Amino acid sequence: MNITIRAAGLIKSGPERDLVDDYLNRAGLIGRNIGFAKISESQVDIRAAKTRTDETRAVLAAAKPDDILVVLDEGGKALTSRQITKQLANWRDDGMGNLVFAIGGADGFEPNALPVGAVKWQLGKPTWPHKLVRVMLAEQIYRALSILAGTPYHRD
Repeated sequence: MNITIRAAGLIKSGPERDLVDDYLNRAGLIGRNIGFAKISESQVDIRAAKTRTDETRAVLAAAKPDDILVVLDEGGKALTSRQITKQLANWRDDGMGNLVFAIGGADGFEPNALPVGAVKWQLGKPTWPHKLVRVMLAEQIYRALSILAGTPYHRD
């Protein structure tokens, strides 16, 4: 299974970029041994987007119909780290090929532009800056793969 984070906007450098890269690199090292072939991020330049619908379409453009699409949205389901881990393992064990996590622009996704079947998750009730959302998601992916690999990173 491959995991990709598709995020609106660009992070060129700085501490957030360093953290995202670190967590995704660590996840990639662990993932190879437990059925997760590739962990990556794809940034989407949304400066040309005129509307929230345009932004939504730009972020989701690379997702294929057979990909699992998880949209981060304030109205999504809040999961514990263990629940995220279980869901990733289930998708992997079911033979799903690609998992795409989508992070929208400042105003979120246009609900009417989301494909039917998109899964909605949230990273808690507060509103988070986009740069931190990427860091938090990358960390949760790393944490989930660490749990699956049996490393001591996560403590209950």
